[in-house]
Amino acid sequence: MDLSFSPTEQAFREEVRAFLAADLTPDLRQSVLLGLHTPPEHTVRWHRTLHARGWGGPNWPREFGGTGWGPVEQYIFEEECADAGAPRLLPFGLKMVGPVIMKFGNAAQQARFLPRMLSAEDWWCQGYSEPGSGSDLASLQTRAERRGGHYLVNGQKTWITLAQHADWIFCLVRTDPRTKPQLGISFLLIDMRTPGVTVRPIIMLDGGHEVNEVWFEDVEVPAENLIGEENKGWTYAKFLLGHERTNIAGVGSSKRELQRLKRIAGAERKQGKPLLEDPAFAARLAQVEIDLLALEITNLRVISAEAERRAPGPEASLLKIKGTEIQQALAELMMQAAGPCALPLRPEAMHLDFRGAPVGPAHAGPLSATYLNLRKTSIYGGSNEIQKNIIAQMILGL
Repeated sequence: MDLSFSPTEQAFREEVRAFLAADLTPDLRQSVLLGLHTPPEHTVRWHRTLHARGWGGPNWPREFGGTGWGPVEQYIFEEECADAGAPRLLPFGLKMVGPVIMKFGNAAQQARFLPRMLSAEDWWCQGYSEPGSGSDLASLQTRAERRGGHYLVNGQKTWITLAQHADWIFCLVRTDPRTKPQLGISFLLIDMRTPGVTVRPIIMLDGGHEVNEVWFEDVEVPAENLIGEENKGWTYAKFLLGHERTNIAGVGSSKRELQRLKRIAGAERKQGKPLLEDPAFAARLAQVEIDLLALEITNLRVISAEAERRAPGPEASLLKIKGTEIQQALAELMMQAAGPCALPLRPEAMHLDFRGAPVGPAHAGPLSATYLNLRKTSIYGGSNEIQKNIIAQMILGL
């Protein structure tokens, strides 16, 4: 298997770099490169900039308005965007429900939802997890009862990322409680402005508002918003999760954060020398860098398989496990490098103390918030323990 890039692919990389140099404005890249929170308006503005270029759907086929790029071009594009500090495109529409609608939705649903998703007119969120139904997703209890031309939805979803900004939510709901759990689930698209939908914030340890509870109380959803067949939602969910777990690997962003870690460790000093020269720290950093290189090669092998028109399979679980472990290790090493200055949870706490004097380097401000936030990555999208079970059963045959 040849994992090197062809001259055509290298030329494409240069085209992407030139576009980023010209169109990615400093204010858009600054928050990403400094590890700060990216404002939602920056995410939307960057998506619309790409859409104007014809690159709004990097992973979409041309028939639905996308670029038609193969998996190698998509990988190069995402790697270059991450390295340049471009805001991350929201995956919930483009990489998750979008491909589901393309594959399992009807023509009317495709015409209605996909163009607005592509142009960033609609913000989507994902309604899977519930209290008591996270990794064991098949145990979900949110009910959808068919009432003529609509479904009546009642229940609760939790840990819904950025639901406070969302126009639509794609949900797994139970439509047949009498059958095997996996066989009684359907896939519904729900307008967040529908009466009976309530979003309640979950404030995290760092004081940020990223996730939410979403409640449904007698919410009427048109039957035309059902994707595919009733009670076949588990099939569509598995298709979606394969894409989500591949995305969670985050090779491009981890490579960017590795370079940020090196800059921080180069600026910090231990016994008068740069921390990078400390043997114990250098050994830990080298191990993470080796792991990241191995993950990148594995990711390229998966991409090579996708280029042969094979959908992501259980190997996506390998990428998810190792990718999230590397993200957490990088955050931990940044905390170690900054030492006590990394303790404040808010970036503004690093600027001045009560006397108006600087209390630490600017790069230390967001580190603890990032460290705490990344604890979730080994849980969402199916916990790493669940991924190991998938690998044991479907790859090792145990």
